[in-house]
Amino acid sequence: MDDPTMPPEPSPDAAPTVYRHRLATRLWHWLNAVTIVVMIGSGIGILNAHPRLYWGRYGANFDHAWLDLRPWSGFLHSGWVTIPAGYNLAISRRWHLLFALVLAFGLLAFMIASLTNRHFQRDLRVRAKEVGPRHLWADALAHLRLDFHNPDDPAAYNILQKLAYVAAIFVLIPLMIFTGLAMSPGIDAAWPWLLDVFGGRQSARSIHFIAASGIVLFVIVHLTLVILAGPVNEVWSMITGRWRLPVPAEPEPKPQAEPAE
Repeated sequence: MDDPTMPPEPSPDAAPTVYRHRLATRLWHWLNAVTIVVMIGSGIGILNAHPRLYWGRYGANFDHAWLDLRPWSGFLHSGWVTIPAGYNLAISRRWHLLFALVLAFGLLAFMIASLTNRHFQRDLRVRAKEVGPRHLWADALAHLRLDFHNPDDPAAYNILQKLAYVAAIFVLIPLMIFTGLAMSPGIDAAWPWLLDVFGGRQSARSIHFIAASGIVLFVIVHLTLVILAGPVNEVWSMITGRWRLPVPAEPEPKPQAEPAE
């Protein structure tokens, strides 16, 4: 008789799994999934107040703008992309500033946890040989073939993944945080040097927009690759931490030679 207290034996046809995403990574991922959506929607709501971007300390209606988004006003004022759905600068700012705190403290907690559990050193460390032109080109070709995993170590991050995550975690999100602080009058009073670092309030606003656009591009590429790599397995691994290894394709049987007469 089978012992009911013992777990069932895995099916021989079941693909093996590995523990790929630690708890801190999963929590930060889903926290950011909400935070980034709210910040993009509320950020567009703020941008609608003056959809022109400048370089330097000052910028107004009659100054030269390096980017004029007024031709996109129909899209920018769409209720399905802004928070709130109707134009309300005060409410957009409240939502944006609230979730900016969530983004900043979430990033800090994630960095501390990732240094402690060695996630950065183990999974995101970029080695010199990986950024060589030959290696980058081979990884790009593999992506075009929809081959995202190294058969020798399928759970490892490929170099394009590493570069994308490093850019988002250590460049784009910190830039959004510090340029956002530079645009705050209260922070400017306490840390006037912060505006000088970014070349003025309008330059900080432009860099803030560029970094946010980089995050939007990252999200679009990330979601596309999740769909192409198998959304069920990828999303389930970000919930449970366990990722099912891809089953290698079986080689086609070689035709047998016909016996000689």
